[in-house]
Amino acid sequence: MSDKPPAPGKSTANGKNGKSRKRALGPVANLEEHVPPEWWRGIFNSLYLKTDSDVVADPNITRQEVQYFARILQLTPEDKILDLCCGQGRHSLELARRGFRGVEGLDRSHFLVQKARSLAKKEGLPVKFREGDARKFSYAPDTFDAALILGNSFGYFETAHEDLKVLQGVCRVLKPWGKLLVDVSDGEYLHEHFQPRSWEWLDDKHFVCRERALSADGHRLISREVVTHVEKGVLVDQFYAERLYSRTELIDLLKAAGFHDCVIHGEIATDSQRNQDLGMMERRIILTAVARKEWTPLRKRSKEAVRTVAVAMGDPAKQDLLKPAAVFDEDDFYTIDQMKAALRELKDYRFIYLSNHDALIAELGKLKGKADFVLNLCDEGLGNDPLKELHVPALLEALGIPFTGAGPQCLAYCYDKSLVRGIAKEMDIPVPEAFFIKPGESTYEMPFTFPVIVKPNFGDSSFGITQRSVVQDHEELLNVVTELHRKYGYEKPILVEEFLTGADLTVGIIGNPGVSYTVFPVCEEDYSELPEDLPRICGYEAKWDADSPYARLRSIPANLPDDTEKRMVDACLKLFERLGCRDYARIDWRLDADGNPKLLEVNPNPGWCWDGHLAKMAKFAGVSYAGMLEAVLRAAEQRLGLDALPAERKEEAAGEPALVNGR
Repeated sequence: MSDKPPAPGKSTANGKNGKSRKRALGPVANLEEHVPPEWWRGIFNSLYLKTDSDVVADPNITRQEVQYFARILQLTPEDKILDLCCGQGRHSLELARRGFRGVEGLDRSHFLVQKARSLAKKEGLPVKFREGDARKFSYAPDTFDAALILGNSFGYFETAHEDLKVLQGVCRVLKPWGKLLVDVSDGEYLHEHFQPRSWEWLDDKHFVCRERALSADGHRLISREVVTHVEKGVLVDQFYAERLYSRTELIDLLKAAGFHDCVIHGEIATDSQRNQDLGMMERRIILTAVARKEWTPLRKRSKEAVRTVAVAMGDPAKQDLLKPAAVFDEDDFYTIDQMKAALRELKDYRFIYLSNHDALIAELGKLKGKADFVLNLCDEGLGNDPLKELHVPALLEALGIPFTGAGPQCLAYCYDKSLVRGIAKEMDIPVPEAFFIKPGESTYEMPFTFPVIVKPNFGDSSFGITQRSVVQDHEELLNVVTELHRKYGYEKPILVEEFLTGADLTVGIIGNPGVSYTVFPVCEEDYSELPEDLPRICGYEAKWDADSPYARLRSIPANLPDDTEKRMVDACLKLFERLGCRDYARIDWRLDADGNPKLLEVNPNPGWCWDGHLAKMAKFAGVSYAGMLEAVLRAAEQRLGLDALPAERKEEAAGEPALVNGR
């Protein structure tokens, strides 16, 4: 990634119909005061590709750079190559075009990684792309022959210590004598020659104005960009900062990270066709270093050394009021069988299944110290009571047993739809218009127009949401509210939302933002086979009634504008962290008539079944059902610090240490 990463401006004002419009901040005395601590997080989008198109979208520049870098590193087609902070994959893809078969790219931006994957698929190139933080990526030690940090993608973090962590991680994943190449701004040159102000035309409609200043300590260059469309006005007004390293400081940092044989290969100038403000891409240093280290010992695991995982499930012997007949039926047992079959494919684990809730506390007590952790798939709740879904993780916390997924506080938050709406609004995340019907209320005013959708405020699995939930007038509204009270209890609050008519979407995340995570391709409900007179919702009938027309609904990959998808994904990642989700989550959205996304609900510990939405989204990304379950397990292991072999089992690893790749 290069010098000029624009982000959606945070400063807004209300325009017509309540929509927000961007506005510039005006004169700013101190640029540094406006730089967010993690300015780089989630900001690389389609506008970034426009502002930097003179560099990042010029295939000639990319070809020349790849040819030069490959020659310096003496790369061979058999080499495994890591392109760290790969952006939209321009270098990775060019390497693959030249016959390099073992290229992998990693970047923090979901938007750019998805674009890279799309380009690789379109051209049939064998490049793997992953999302993750450059400080915490989770590749195995001794994986790569070479690593690249290109396009001035180094020095984004607030401290040099965090940059050091990036280099230490690279050294760890390089094979002995593996090579690193860094393409980074010439800090000494920029310190003396940066442009305090500039502006340039990006195309016939867009221009960008820039301001720059040194940070108070003189170690970072602070930049501001105001991107404007001649008809739409200001699109973004954003600030960022990048550390200015001298040659000596870079070499010292590489040595501190464990590298040797550091060589500076001179300077490289960017030959931009636009030939205007290149900022930090104007002059760059190319340097290489070698990971002179021993192979990382890898102990062999005996059969007994695999990880033991207890799987907490619903209780098939108990009543379950969320199910149509209030009992586990053949479909439920088939779903359980599919899950167990998928887990049997995971050879690094041994699974114990816990489904007798009458004995659950006693069984968990016996497992402490014997099972490494619990795979919590008990979304039915303790005793199959959905109000007690949080009780299972609460028990595990009380017993000191690690487990996958969200804790009790997160589950309590997300079970309350109105509460999640309030938190989202506090975070400037759009939600549908709505009002709350308290227990006992029999009269209420409509603050917005019909149609509306009526749903229980508490609950999941689309409980209480049917085709009758979408209502067109006051009489229907009164009837549905009365029906819900009669069926589910007069003490239960009800939420009435504007009914959105655009695409019905869901976003799936596995992992933990800030560590390592995957955002699956966005999923859309296909209502094309549904009779015209039925409302376009994926409710209780779609999930539980095989004879309903809603059972014919299909889930398909969504085809969204880049900026729409980016807004949704960025909001999902913020909600994931704000609400305390862990390891995996599913967040549901719907577009309004103008194509604007609005949040419906957040689902921590979402449905894990083989034909559920999370599994469908994983399949869109080429991940099998077993692979999806394994990804949840791996995410929990990484979060819990269980990546290494459990200490109490190390004595079971027999024989001399085996070395990675048999070396």
